[in-house]
Amino acid sequence: MWIFKSGEKMDLLAQSGIPRGKIGVRLVYTLIFVVILSLMNFMIQMIALMQYVILLLTRSYSEPLRSFSNKAAVYMYRLVRYITLNDNTKPFPFSDFPGEMERPEGFARFE
Repeated sequence: MWIFKSGEKMDLLAQSGIPRGKIGVRLVYTLIFVVILSLMNFMIQMIALMQYVILLLTRSYSEPLRSFSNKAAVYMYRLVRYITLNDNTKPFPFSDFPGEMERPEGFARFE
């Protein structure tokens, strides 16, 4: 955020006196979480594929996979919030793995 004062731009972050070392440490954590987010994205794609294979073979979805993928979606949300500086709490493995934010809908419909 910029403030215009006497024709000069002043960066509020620089004025706040946050040490560059702390910014660098947060950047390192952010880079680690970017890699984890990429891995989670791939894992969600594989879970979705497995869920459809199970669905095609048994005509029923796997409740454990459905529950885990719901929690993984919340975890990915937490990762994005930390990466984009919207949350200061480090995600799993530095805190607990998140639970479900919302329960899944009753049954998946195919219309």
